[in-house]
Amino acid sequence: MATLRPDLAAIAEMIPQGARVLDVGCGDGALLEHLTATKNVDGRGLELSQQNVNACVARGLAVIQGDADTDLGEYPSQVFDFVILSQTIQATRNPKSVLGHLLRIGRRTAVSLPNFGHWRVRLNLLAHGRMPRTRALGYEWYDTPNIHLCTIADFVALANETGAEIERALALREDGQTSAMRPHAWGPNLLADGAVFLLRGR
Repeated sequence: MATLRPDLAAIAEMIPQGARVLDVGCGDGALLEHLTATKNVDGRGLELSQQNVNACVARGLAVIQGDADTDLGEYPSQVFDFVILSQTIQATRNPKSVLGHLLRIGRRTAVSLPNFGHWRVRLNLLAHGRMPRTRALGYEWYDTPNIHLCTIADFVALANETGAEIERALALREDGQTSAMRPHAWGPNLLADGAVFLLRGR
């Protein structure tokens, strides 16, 4: 089995054995496949790309094509133990609505995101006056799927606005390692490449 991306590995550690899981924006299904094999989860996926849906189905995963911005309202409340949104919230049209649905659908919600507040992003923008490209944000401004770039501080504020309690927060470093962080601290917002949050509705 392929090695998981660092944020996915961090999320996988948060998921208990046998949990009922919905992975929104599940990509090619790498995390769902890992969770099914190692934690015997009852996993489902929602994915926008038909090519990725086909890849998931070929892996034997229960994934359907759908759009987080329009289709999450169809899911009943509290039907999953965990809902996952990895490296996707910045690509949605209405992040606040999407996050609200995730908190409603799942007892816990795990979200990972790139940090636009990283010092290299700030320095690049200051020095060159152009939208920066980094490993975590590897697109030109005109072809990026990331339409709502945010910092860690922005996401923490959004979580508060949607009534979420942050149970756990991890900073993602450039070397792929994770470390616990205090969500309101200034350090991770400046130094972390990205973040993983475990949330629950209040």
